[in-house]
Amino acid sequence: MNDTQRDIVSAGFSLALIAVTAFVMQRFFLPLVWAGILCVATWPLYVRVRAALGQRTIVAAAVLTLAFACIFIIPVLFGVAQAAREVPVLANFVVHANADGLPVPDWVAHVPLAGSAIGDWWQATLSQPHGLGHFFAGSAVGGFHSARDMLKVLGADVFHRLVDFGLAFLCLFFFYKDGEALTRQITAVGSHFLRPERWGRYAQKIPTAIRATVNGLVLVGLAEGVLIGIAYAIAGLPSPALWAFATGILAIIPFGAPLAYGCAAALLVFQGNVGAAIGVAAWGTVVLFVADHFVRPGMIGNATRLPFLAVLFGILGGVETLGLVGLFIGPVVMVLFVTLWYEANATDRVPPATMPSSTAADAGADALAGTAAETPASPAALERTQ
Repeated sequence: MNDTQRDIVSAGFSLALIAVTAFVMQRFFLPLVWAGILCVATWPLYVRVRAALGQRTIVAAAVLTLAFACIFIIPVLFGVAQAAREVPVLANFVVHANADGLPVPDWVAHVPLAGSAIGDWWQATLSQPHGLGHFFAGSAVGGFHSARDMLKVLGADVFHRLVDFGLAFLCLFFFYKDGEALTRQITAVGSHFLRPERWGRYAQKIPTAIRATVNGLVLVGLAEGVLIGIAYAIAGLPSPALWAFATGILAIIPFGAPLAYGCAAALLVFQGNVGAAIGVAAWGTVVLFVADHFVRPGMIGNATRLPFLAVLFGILGGVETLGLVGLFIGPVVMVLFVTLWYEANATDRVPPATMPSSTAADAGADALAGTAAETPASPAALERTQ
């Protein structure tokens, strides 16, 4: 066997091993990705905690992991507890409404212009036995079986999510503990396939993009939930804390908050409190407008030097293709793509005789993207900057 054949066999063996490993580990990809995102986003805090604890790596990793677990778990447990009290009532209401029909509310007759048409449609569909099931399923009663069946399905899904949640925090502990060694290994592999200076240019964008996305989506979304939750409490909405929690989670996703406060306003209208519903909808729209048009683009775009459309398409495209984790991966992909775009543009503009190609690409990309002071790529570099 000559060297060429040996190289082909070696490459095939490597690809097969990578494919088998990915197949075995596919169940754990999502917790690993979430742990990686949280580790990169909070690494500067971990460095400070470790320094305060006398460079005790394991202790610092354990303390920070437990702290973030409490920050995430306590609101989730509170929301689950609130939902557990409300779900049986809601489930029984849905089951009885489907079995006996849902009478036309009095407020429908007062809807301008379309009140009579809505009333006739409601009487012909939702007021009929099993009409609610036909409306949602488009056929037989479908998913509307019993409150117990609905709770079983919900409970199984919640348990599955909690397992992923626990695995993510377990991975987070080891990412903190071994983050510097893992970064050195990733840098060595990346530099092997790309030039070290080019690998460093791309790698340094990733922490900045992740931290900017976390700040611009998660923190702003939770703030929206708090502000709109105040309106829920003033309007007299049942379980305003649960509605605020749901609004904050949905507000992380672009255009998700209107679904939450729109449903809350619809519930208030159904209860006959039209004025409070209008107030909730108006306040939610104002909060959403300010957050999505001023706060989020500024936090994400200014930190990553991305145009507004690139931020928007990265977030929406990431959610559509990868789900919730795509909220954070999408902007990273767009940052890397824009870096490649500026790199190619700078290489074409700067003559090779004036400047070596790699240096021209580096300088041009940094000048055009405005990223001369980006966050270092590796945790070890981050520690040196503290």
